[in-house]
Amino acid sequence: MVALLSVATAVPAHVFPQSEVARRASLHFGGRYADFERMAQVFASAGIERRYGIMPMDWYGIAHDWPERTAAYTQGATALFIAAADKAIRDAGLAAPDIDTIVTVSSTGIATPSLEARAAQTMDFRPDVARVPIFGLGCAGGVTGLGMAAKLARAAPGSTVLFVAVEACTLAVRLDQMSKANIVATALFGDGAAACVVREGGGERGLANIETAAEYMWPDTLGIMGWSVDVEGFGVIFDRSIPPFAVDNLGAAMTHLMARMNIERKDVDRFVCHPGGPKVIEAIEAAMALTAGSLNQERKVLRECGNMSAPTVLFVLERLLAAGLSGKSVLTALGPGFTLAALSLSANA
Repeated sequence: MVALLSVATAVPAHVFPQSEVARRASLHFGGRYADFERMAQVFASAGIERRYGIMPMDWYGIAHDWPERTAAYTQGATALFIAAADKAIRDAGLAAPDIDTIVTVSSTGIATPSLEARAAQTMDFRPDVARVPIFGLGCAGGVTGLGMAAKLARAAPGSTVLFVAVEACTLAVRLDQMSKANIVATALFGDGAAACVVREGGGERGLANIETAAEYMWPDTLGIMGWSVDVEGFGVIFDRSIPPFAVDNLGAAMTHLMARMNIERKDVDRFVCHPGGPKVIEAIEAAMALTAGSLNQERKVLRECGNMSAPTVLFVLERLLAAGLSGKSVLTALGPGFTLAALSLSANA
């Protein structure tokens, strides 16, 4: 097993009250999108009170091209990386030079050199630190990335691995796209980062032990979730079938993964889920035969931070650990592919 030594989160400074986002969306889309009045209900039904963005709210009311969006991503995502990583390292009782490998997950922008390289001088990582940047996992990235960090730690016993998931989802909000998916993204997306430090060997007890991870990808589902690449930047792909697809398919896929992970359903004390939206949370509860309303921390994170893609499930895990999470848990997230990611851990509370 791999010890999870710390979990830390960070959000940018700019606060977006949902009521103000709804007001501005009405100004920008109301007279240009015929179906906006009906779609505007999503701002109230999204279960969100506030979110955070890497840029001031006025910035999003102006059209931006790829270079401008990339500049905002590079600056904002690097700052979030540093904030979350620094806290995770300190919470683990370590310093940046103690890190042997960095796994970075981000799918909301493109940066070469990658984010951990940009943060290296500020963070004081060693010159020989190994870097593993991962792109394209979307909302599943928090679970898959943590599983990858654990596998790398297991492959080199005694080494310390830093995992950081950082997303600037708000950069995908587009004034030029008159689509349902763009309106939903405007109502849901927030920015944030989460970081974990893991180590195999050395006898650390940590917060929990990471046991195993697995993924399930459904065939012929590439169009359910992802990005389109357009002149002005990424365009969101959200299929309206996501909640019913989860209801119909998630249970069987999770049963398959748990069998691969040698876990019996009766042994799981808590499923820790990525809260993609209120309908997705309800679909997960239905598909997994969970008590309605039991994913309470998921709803709280969604309400207070919005859907931040990959880091969001780790915001949920951080809060559950602080509240005294015990026993065996399974982290889950759905992402582009269309993919279900799962990771099991046993808490040391």
